[in-house]
Amino acid sequence: MFASPAQFTRRDWLRSVALSALAVAEGRAAGAPHHGPRARSVVFCFMDGGPSHVDTFDPKPELTKRQGEKIGAGAVSAKSQSGADRVWFGSPWEFRQRGRSGLWVSSLLPRIADLADDLCVIRSMVGQQPLHGQQALLLHTGRVTGMAPSFGSWVAYGLGAERDTLPNYVLLNNDWIPNGGYENFGAAFLPASNAATMLRAKGTAMDNITPGDAPAVQARKLALLARQDRTFAESAGDDAVRGAIRNYETAFLLQSRIPDLADVSREPESIRRMYGVGAENSYKHHYSLQCLRARRLVEAGVRFVEITCPLTHHNNSPWDQHGNIKKYHEENAMITDQGVAALIADLKQRGLLDSTIVVWAGEMGRTPHTSKITENCGRDHHVNGYSIFLAGGGFRGGAAYGETDEFGNSVASNAVTVHDVHATILHQLGLNHRRLTYRFGGRDMSLTDVHGEVIQTLI
Repeated sequence: MFASPAQFTRRDWLRSVALSALAVAEGRAAGAPHHGPRARSVVFCFMDGGPSHVDTFDPKPELTKRQGEKIGAGAVSAKSQSGADRVWFGSPWEFRQRGRSGLWVSSLLPRIADLADDLCVIRSMVGQQPLHGQQALLLHTGRVTGMAPSFGSWVAYGLGAERDTLPNYVLLNNDWIPNGGYENFGAAFLPASNAATMLRAKGTAMDNITPGDAPAVQARKLALLARQDRTFAESAGDDAVRGAIRNYETAFLLQSRIPDLADVSREPESIRRMYGVGAENSYKHHYSLQCLRARRLVEAGVRFVEITCPLTHHNNSPWDQHGNIKKYHEENAMITDQGVAALIADLKQRGLLDSTIVVWAGEMGRTPHTSKITENCGRDHHVNGYSIFLAGGGFRGGAAYGETDEFGNSVASNAVTVHDVHATILHQLGLNHRRLTYRFGGRDMSLTDVHGEVIQTLI
């Protein structure tokens, strides 16, 4: 309770202002879309490190023809690791047109290639800085500096919980935290309940989630705690106390749901095989397990699920092949291709793909040139034009949007920014990226800030 007017101190006044601001901010938390949504959930398959666009979804025959030739001063860019003496480097993988749509996909991703008619590929992505941490934060938070809520947190905040017994944003981690750190998955100034809840691939999915007592004993303990909490909350009259109590109540509810959702043993053997669960390669097994869990979480009503890649070798990040690109891009593809393809196919066969947006993206692409053609050469950082894809949720299948030049060195038409992608995904979820705001630091903050346009051609 606040003090009487005669006793009202500066601290009381500040406290009342803070609680009023919290109430106003939480009043904007939605659960109420701005317009009719096409989708209700997102699964983000983060390809950390930057898969090469010219080796996956953007075929460039000219690279093969001109391999070994110097790129020249005209191809040098400040936003790419490049110099005039570098040489063009053709793709080691074969590109073919796939499906009825004829979408070009390389042999690096054979399972995903089989689903070409469900993919909406953007070939004209542009980033801001050729640095992993900054680009990862940009992709996740809309800012290269961090200190802002994750995309998943904005979706959780904007749409609200579909099920009170589940977190709204789940991170399916593979024992590796990407560059940019936990800020990629945090709620920043949004209510903390919108931050990612992490489930590990190996061992126990989440610590302290399984009750240690027998059910009857735990029920008596919880009844006692509930009485004590109610008494304390009534005497304190504090929203923060009530919020803490709600968090603990949610934690208890998680005990009954998370172990069940994380356990895929009751899935049919055919489904586990379809994803690659049980694969001889442990990295592939655990990545496939997380993909299957993603489908189960979406099915249960979770709004935003992110799956990270494992780091298999000494490197800055999984897809960051400055050298040995053939060896390690193939290893990464072996680990992730089947699980991602199975996730899309499984969602589709269950009638869930129409309401789920699957995003496959790294934070950048890779240069179409290298320092020297050798058996173990690689590609460097590139943000002047790269590829990602979306599937489901009302996005056009079998489509490619935007173009890079004949070498894949820079965007030639229809440049797309990360903010444009965020705006378009939010639109499909029924959220207007300009209206989805939270009052912080004296201004209405948003995921896209003053940037971003919905790309109607993609939907």
